[in-house]
Amino acid sequence: MAGDIVVLGDLVTPSRVIPNGSMTIRGGKIVDVADGSDTSTRPGTSPHNGASSGASDGAFYGDGVTVIDARGKCVFPGTVDAHVHCYSELAEGFTYATAAAAVGGVTTIVEMPYDADKPVVDAARFEEKRAMLDGTVHVDVAMLGTIRKVDGVREIPAIVEAGACGFKVSMFETHATRFPRITGNDLLEAFELIAAAGLTVDVHAEDGEIIMAAVEKMRATGRHDPLAHGQSRPPIAESASTVLALELASVAGTQLHVCHASLPRVIDLVSMYKDQGYPVSVETCPHYLVLSEDDVERLGGYSKINPPLRDADAVEGLWERLVDGSIDIVSSDHAPWLAEKKQSPVIFDNSSGAPGVETLTPLLLHHGVVSGRLSMLDAARVLAETPAKRFGLEGQKGVLAQGADADFFIWDPAGQTVLRGEELHSKAQWTPYEGAQLRGRIESTYVRGTCVARDGDVAGAPGWGRFVGPRTSR
Repeated sequence: MAGDIVVLGDLVTPSRVIPNGSMTIRGGKIVDVADGSDTSTRPGTSPHNGASSGASDGAFYGDGVTVIDARGKCVFPGTVDAHVHCYSELAEGFTYATAAAAVGGVTTIVEMPYDADKPVVDAARFEEKRAMLDGTVHVDVAMLGTIRKVDGVREIPAIVEAGACGFKVSMFETHATRFPRITGNDLLEAFELIAAAGLTVDVHAEDGEIIMAAVEKMRATGRHDPLAHGQSRPPIAESASTVLALELASVAGTQLHVCHASLPRVIDLVSMYKDQGYPVSVETCPHYLVLSEDDVERLGGYSKINPPLRDADAVEGLWERLVDGSIDIVSSDHAPWLAEKKQSPVIFDNSSGAPGVETLTPLLLHHGVVSGRLSMLDAARVLAETPAKRFGLEGQKGVLAQGADADFFIWDPAGQTVLRGEELHSKAQWTPYEGAQLRGRIESTYVRGTCVARDGDVAGAPGWGRFVGPRTSR
């Protein structure tokens, strides 16, 4: 049919990789995914993406059909980054963050609610932030809400109605207004309301009392070196807080999602509750899979992340649990602080977190797929399929399947990617992986069948991306 798009390549579907397959797109949706016996094209087709149209004999798609020829390359479902902070650093915003996302193969972001100026704690703020998407984003955006430290629970139903795909709460207080600690009583009430809405609750699980006592002790003894950060956030602070969140969720019947787990022990705790039938999940991030506390002194303030980087044994333990399927999602926890906020000689005075939405997918494909630890199906599951399901976007996002949005990226396994902060698209302009040489290269990214990034840069002005809400029953 005129106006159709046909994508040729090795298609990574939920059940199998289809070598030399073909995917047909119409009106921004996938209408067919098929085996390809002969995927050459004839004159009269319109090859795209700078690729050859192939031989003059073979499959004929007809005049007006655009052919994206990725033969010899891999076509992955677009990554759904389940953990992005566009406005923790106001200089970043939607446009820079979604440009970085597009170049990195991310076609949908789940936006966190902890904005530096106005956290998303009520429906009015949710609607205001949703309106900020119009004309400013390169990829699609789903949004979380949160609650105020005091009397915040009552706003939950209105935020649900406004279109939130879930909520984020913290058990550690970074800031009393922007990123507060929510008490156990309020957490239980919030979990019950969110469970009734059929949505997921993200939790930042770290015990503030353990941590703040340790920080005070460090400061009192003159310790403010980079290693002091991790030593002030011992494993028990993360695992004990995780247990409390899991117990509250088990009573409330909540779909709980434990964010940015840095410890194998935390994964095991979540697995125990899964085995008991509770709808819980857990994510980790590339910095916990690629970096360790051995990198802290080298990186200085740039290494400060919550929870902290752990030892080499923890890194290996996370990989074991990613390989065996115990880890549900790998996300970036994109925190795009400007470099000036990461350069204090007093580690505790630096902002916590690192930019990562552009490097998430290349890092996992290199360290997971190229290394042989993960299959392409594994990578697609933790980067795209599961995050889409967890946040009510299934059927729309995260898979190459009939009826889904035509969100995908083309990855050349023979290519190479070198990570340099000044070349990345976040306003942060730095990366903890500076100089890393990765096998594989993301050539182009498509959202609803339209190219939004190609050859390491955005394709066109922002505005193609749009808000997406959950399909989860309320």
